Amino acid sequence: MHKLSHDQLLTLESYARQRKDFRARVMTHKKRRSVHLGEHMTLLFEDRLTIQYQIQEMLRVERIFEPEGIADELEAYNPLIPDGHNLKATLLIEYPDIDERQRALSALRGIEDVILLRVAGHAAVTAIADEDLERSNDSKTSAVHFLRFELSPAMITAWKSGAAVTLAVDHPGYDARIELAPDTRAALTADFA
Repeated sequence: MHKLSHDQLLTLESYARQRKDFRARVMTHKKRRSVHLGEHMTLLFEDRLTIQYQIQEMLRVERIFEPEGIADELEAYNPLIPDGHNLKATLLIEYPDIDERQRALSALRGIEDVILLRVAGHAAVTAIADEDLERSNDSKTSAVHFLRFELSPAMITAWKSGAAVTLAVDHPGYDARIELAPDTRAALTADFA
C-alpha cells in the first residue's frame, strides 16, 4: 500500500468541516477490521484509511499545521500501513477496572510476543511486536502494542482463495483462539494489494 504524504492530508480547517462524516466512515471501516481475541484483547488491523484518521486526529488535537510537525506525524504513523505482504495491527489489552488492569499487565508480560496468525495449510506466523520502541519492561507489559504479521506469497494466495485464517494467543496468563469471520478476512484481503 502506498504511504501517506503531506498533500494527501486535509488541512485543519478542511478536516474540521469534514470530521463528522469522515469519522463515521472510518468507524464503520474499523468494525470489519477489528478482532476480539478473548475477553480482554482487541486487534485493530490498520490500513491507509485508519492511519490517515489517526494522523488527522493527532494534527487536530495538537493543532499541528507546520510542515515539520506534519512530517513528524507521517514518519511516526506511515510504518503502520501494510506493505502488501503483511498485516499490521494495534493490539489493545482492555480491562475496564484500573486495579485489575494493573494486575493483568503485570501477569501478561511478553504477551505481545506470542500472538499467532495461521492461514490454513501453512505454519503459524508469530507477530513481530513494537519495532519502533520497547513497550514492556521487567514488571509489566503495555496496554497497547503494534504488531506486524509477515506472510509468504503462498500464504497470501491461500488467503485470497478463501483459506480459513485463525488468530491465537498462547500465554500462560491468557489463552484465546478465533477464526476470522468472512467479512473480516475479506476486508483484510485488500492489504495484500
